[in-house]
Amino acid sequence: MSLARITTIARLELTQRLRSVGWYVLLGIFALLLIGITALAFMVFSFQDQPNAGVYSIVVNFVLLLVVLVSPTLSGNAINGDRDAATLAPVQVTAATTGDIMLGKLLAAVATGSAFLLIAVPFLLIGMLGGGVTAGMFFVSILVLLAEIIIVAAIGVGLSGLIARPLFSIAATYLAVAALVIGTLIAFGLGGAAIRSDVTHYERPWDETTGEPICDSWQEYTYEQPRFDLVWGFLAANPFVVLADATPTDFVDGRPNDLFGQIKVGVRMTQLPPEADRWDACDRGWYAGPTPEEQIEGTVPSWFAGLGLQVLIAGGLFSGAWARTRTPARHLPPGTRIA
Repeated sequence: MSLARITTIARLELTQRLRSVGWYVLLGIFALLLIGITALAFMVFSFQDQPNAGVYSIVVNFVLLLVVLVSPTLSGNAINGDRDAATLAPVQVTAATTGDIMLGKLLAAVATGSAFLLIAVPFLLIGMLGGGVTAGMFFVSILVLLAEIIIVAAIGVGLSGLIARPLFSIAATYLAVAALVIGTLIAFGLGGAAIRSDVTHYERPWDETTGEPICDSWQEYTYEQPRFDLVWGFLAANPFVVLADATPTDFVDGRPNDLFGQIKVGVRMTQLPPEADRWDACDRGWYAGPTPEEQIEGTVPSWFAGLGLQVLIAGGLFSGAWARTRTPARHLPPGTRIA
């Protein structure tokens, strides 16, 4: 492999995209959507007295949403699109190796997705004006966004090499991204609801004549509770969960003041098995458990597990496409154009 050949292939791929008017229209629509969501976010949090990272977290999550929606279109036909147009074979008979072609296509797809991230950076900086955003939050969120762009691009390029028809590969890329964004939520919800265990509830009995609690005895009830702690791994693979869990959280009185922290608390709480709850009408009511900040400190970060699973999926598809694109090809789908 050669860095010069990789960059040449990537430059040729980008040149074809830059010639299209639709590319600039897409960037303009992207910018207009960011203007609207940033303005709405400031309006939502304008009533709060103290600064918080709510505006910034909303803008970052919206950028991630737009990235996962746009990237499949940009990378889902990288290989089979050239094969269908009979432009892949002439490149394969040059000095460019299969690795040069694959990495060049991946580099072009990543560069295309990064253009959207570059447009989003000014809006992220504007979102920081809402306050509550540290340098760590900014740089980590940017790195996670870039990592997700690379992963989605690798999935798209991989499926474009494994599937013969560009339309089908783009649709399959969207399905793969939807499986990570929506499918993980469905698997988590259904899996946790399907697995249940008994949990005991304790409370003071009440005197029917006086209407006062009897403080020297307890009543207990047993009921079934979903076991989301056994399926939290599905949720960890969600790109938005990876973003929220990896980004440092700013706490006020032990509670998160941004969307990142709220998602992180919810995800970390799913790791905890259900425990017996207690209602004490003679003391202070419900047992005052740990604060969200204490819960986060006492649980395991899940972002590295989710990101690792995404890398395995993208790497497997990319490796399969690498083997399928290698010349001379041993197996190709029927009707595949060679030259």
